[in-house]
Amino acid sequence: MPAAARDPAIAPRIAIIGTGFAGIGLAIRLRRAGYRNLFLYDRADRPGGTWRDNVYPGCACDVPAHLYSFSFAPNPHWSRKYAPQPEIAAYLERCVTEFGIRPHIRFGHDLRTARFDDARACWRLGFADGGAAEADILVMARGQLCEPKLPDIPGRDSFAGTAFHSARWKPDFDPRDKRIAVIGTGASAIQLVPALAEQARALTVFQRSPGWIIPRGDRPYPAWRRWLYAHVPGLRRLHRARIYALFELLYLGFQPGTAIARRVEAKARRHLERQIPDPDLRARLTPDDPLGCKRILLSDDYYPALMRENVTLETASIARITPGGLETADGRAHAFDALLFATGFTATDFLPRLEIRGAGGRDLATTWAESAHAYNGIMVAGFPNLFLLYGPNTNIGHNSILFMLECQYRLVLRLLAARAARGARTVDVQREAMARYNAEITARLAKSVWAAGCRNWYRAENGRIPTHWPGSTLEYWYRLRYPDRTAFVYDAACDDSVETATTKGVHSHART
Repeated sequence: MPAAARDPAIAPRIAIIGTGFAGIGLAIRLRRAGYRNLFLYDRADRPGGTWRDNVYPGCACDVPAHLYSFSFAPNPHWSRKYAPQPEIAAYLERCVTEFGIRPHIRFGHDLRTARFDDARACWRLGFADGGAAEADILVMARGQLCEPKLPDIPGRDSFAGTAFHSARWKPDFDPRDKRIAVIGTGASAIQLVPALAEQARALTVFQRSPGWIIPRGDRPYPAWRRWLYAHVPGLRRLHRARIYALFELLYLGFQPGTAIARRVEAKARRHLERQIPDPDLRARLTPDDPLGCKRILLSDDYYPALMRENVTLETASIARITPGGLETADGRAHAFDALLFATGFTATDFLPRLEIRGAGGRDLATTWAESAHAYNGIMVAGFPNLFLLYGPNTNIGHNSILFMLECQYRLVLRLLAARAARGARTVDVQREAMARYNAEITARLAKSVWAAGCRNWYRAENGRIPTHWPGSTLEYWYRLRYPDRTAFVYDAACDDSVETATTKGVHSHART
């Protein structure tokens, strides 16, 4: 382990913002490497991140549980192929306890400002309650899906009944005997709708555009299989590897015209035809977008829920919200007792509500004025000793984000070790390297299925896609496993030109 990790006198103070998968996983890896001067800050009162906040009925993961877990913290006891939210939240709680992370967490700390002190080469942190802290290394582990997005509908605040976003579920909300509107038909809605349909007196689902849905194939793991995963050496690891390989093949499904893309689309169409016999309803549920342009959804019970007598699919656009419900563009009034917004997150607005100032006082919001960008999704030039986890252009649509996170952990640890070996106070990324990298990523994404013209949450207002990684997870692993060491600088002087670095005008590719 690096000397800086062992020696308390010189060990860096590391602040991690967020206690979801990203922050907890890095903290575990840092402790294993010998770092002890760790502080995890979270605005909530318990760990879990996304899996703490999203507690709506039916909430579950759409990646198989044995892959959606840390490779270094296996759980042979998952109850189902796709773990429900309570199990995932409990898994993270166990990781926090079993790996000794809990003493490092400071709950109730809502970060608002982070300013780099050039003279002392450290980050000064300011919290919503007026508290302050310092850190030599700052890691932003808040992810892309932490701030709910509410639709900009006239009269939204005028509704007299119960209204909230699915990610801010009210535990005391009782759907029984209520007329409920669910606005949105994305990944959260297709889990929420079947659960509500069983209880609501009347449920209306407002759909802007349909998405491609393929069978989930969820099933419980029998006790004998869980026993085998726990006691037969290598079996669980082999099972995980098989799931990874199958999901990695889906990457080709995001390449229009490929045989796999055609097979996945055919599978989705068969799924729709089998579960929706009504030709009119089936037509309204058939997407016009290319497969993969929007998030591919997995569900076994969403279509059957729409067939229930108490459920209505409404495709007319919403004109306004009223005290008693809402009105659609065709002039009809709809009365509801509750409005539930399953409208996603502000995914393209990375690190919202935060003021982050790097070397020379440069503002991250200004640097990201066109759209968020970073080197390998992890570092931004001019912001030394700042690392992003699940940062710009690291989201994927075909595999487990935890694989991407573990690649990022490895690179962060290597950079910290290199910083310590050089006796340096700071590590940063070269402006030119970051510009070359993002020019390549932007060009590749412009040709991707995500830029095919559909309305999705991946695109910023200027049309750039700051959320997704354009390649396979294996390519990302290779880039971070064998990085371009010349891209990183240590104890770099403040360079005001960093502020003007963008992805424009650079077309060469720095091999990493």
